[in-house]
Amino acid sequence: MNDAEPELRGIQAVADTLGITPRTLRFYEDRGLIQPQRVGTARIYTRRETARMQLILRGKRLGFSLREIQEFLDLYDADPGHAEQMKALAERCRLRIDELEHQKDALVQTLAELRTIEDAALDRVRAAGTGKRCADGGPVTP
Repeated sequence: MNDAEPELRGIQAVADTLGITPRTLRFYEDRGLIQPQRVGTARIYTRRETARMQLILRGKRLGFSLREIQEFLDLYDADPGHAEQMKALAERCRLRIDELEHQKDALVQTLAELRTIEDAALDRVRAAGTGKRCADGGPVTP
C-alpha cells in the first residue's frame, strides 16, 4: 500500500486490490485474523487490516497454517520492536524449508520411479508391435 491510497476502504475495493474475493475476506474475519470496522452492515477496512490481510495471504502462499499465521500476527501486535516476531518467523521458516526439502526429495524419487515404469510400459508397447520379447525378458503382454 502507498500513502496515496485511502485510509478506509470497502470490502470490494480491498478484495480487488488483493486479488481475492470478498468471501475470502469474510473467511479470515470469521477466523478472527482481521477485524474490519463496521458502519451499519458495511465492512470498512483500514490500512492496518489490509496490511494484515497481505501478511495472511503471503503466509498461506508459503504454506503456513492459519494457527501459525495467527501466532505471527499476535506477536506483531504484542512486540513493538518485532524482535520476537522475527525470531519466531525465522524458526518457522526453517521448519517449512526443511519440510519442503523433504517433499522435494520425495518428489524426485517418485518422478524417477514413474519414469522407470513409463519406460518399461513403452518398451512393452513397442515390443508388442514387433512380436519381440521385452527388455526384461518377459513376454509381451498387451
